[in-house]
Amino acid sequence: MSSLLTCQNPDGGWPYQPGGSSWTEPTAYAALALSIDPSAAPQVAAALRWLAAHQLADGGWPPQPGVHQSTAVTALVALLGPAALGEASYRRGIQWLLRQTGSDTGLLNRLRLIAYGRYPLQPAAGWPWFPGTSAWVIPTSLSILALRKTMRLMPGPAIRERLDQGEAFLLQHACADGGWNYGTAESFGYTARSYPETTGMALLALQPAVARVIGRACALARAQLRACQSSEAESWLRLGLAAHAQLPLHATPPVRPARDVRTAALAMLASAAAQGRHVFLD
Repeated sequence: MSSLLTCQNPDGGWPYQPGGSSWTEPTAYAALALSIDPSAAPQVAAALRWLAAHQLADGGWPPQPGVHQSTAVTALVALLGPAALGEASYRRGIQWLLRQTGSDTGLLNRLRLIAYGRYPLQPAAGWPWFPGTSAWVIPTSLSILALRKTMRLMPGPAIRERLDQGEAFLLQHACADGGWNYGTAESFGYTARSYPETTGMALLALQPAVARVIGRACALARAQLRACQSSEAESWLRLGLAAHAQLPLHATPPVRPARDVRTAALAMLASAAAQGRHVFLD
């Protein structure tokens, strides 16, 4: 925790690397990680003030101050919840998320994919990184997690429908090995392999009810955890496995060094999840 605290900027936000300017993504991750420890309440409060100051008029958040475009980092901020953000600000962020959908479901793109014989009969709508672009596994996973928290706090049919679409998107984009990569299971006629970080994220986002898919994904994730080489991959795998009570009991604490503020915060969140405090699911 001390490494995160020393990296916080005077403005209340966090940079990716110590000494840099504040960005929304590392600030949201750091605030989520530090929210576990009551002694860090003043630092979290400063981060929340920074985030409140940079919410855009459309309800979303930009990647950094000076950018006037809301992006998928809005889902990360929304994970902090209404008690942290304030109910009005939180609802505006959630409404922004509900309005977003990948361009994949647009008519021209659907016709193109049908022509290539690669379009599912019932295409599902995921979330893009930027409005008006294609949907990807990472922003879809983060948006599902944010909306699932919303569903627990203030349930509604629009949220339920969007969650169902997001989960269907992930299921449609699973790789042949049972995991996920950043976007597609097949590219230019070749089967694409999955990656550990995206497999962990998608596993975390999916409900345990999808037993067949979850079973394969957990088996793959455990194998990837033994072999992964990065702190980020290790953290997401641990978070995904812990969500399904599949994290090996003998697994050692995260040991791979974090390379920036974001991955340091993720390592804290993964360690807390292994001990029963799963911030993404609270």
